[in-house]
Amino acid sequence: MQQEARMADTNVKQSDVKTKLKEFLISNFLFSEDAVQFNDEDSFLEKGIIDSTGILELIEYLEDTYSIAIEDNELIPENLDSMNNVDAFIARKLGA
Repeated sequence: MQQEARMADTNVKQSDVKTKLKEFLISNFLFSEDAVQFNDEDSFLEKGIIDSTGILELIEYLEDTYSIAIEDNELIPENLDSMNNVDAFIARKLGA
């Protein structure tokens, strides 16, 4: 029963990764939804949404929010440089 509860909690977290991430980006880097328009595939760095320091803040946010540890070898654009990349990365980290 506990394992089912943990799995359900993980599924809830995964289903709203993009929503929470967008809220985080807007409140911490853009300050309004009109500041920079971006879609799920856009590179955070290329669109100017976050810079190298912002990546560190993103990592801290993801580790705290999802109770995960992000290893140095995981600090690559394929994991952290777009909404879709972060969503897929979190899904893998949570074991989905």
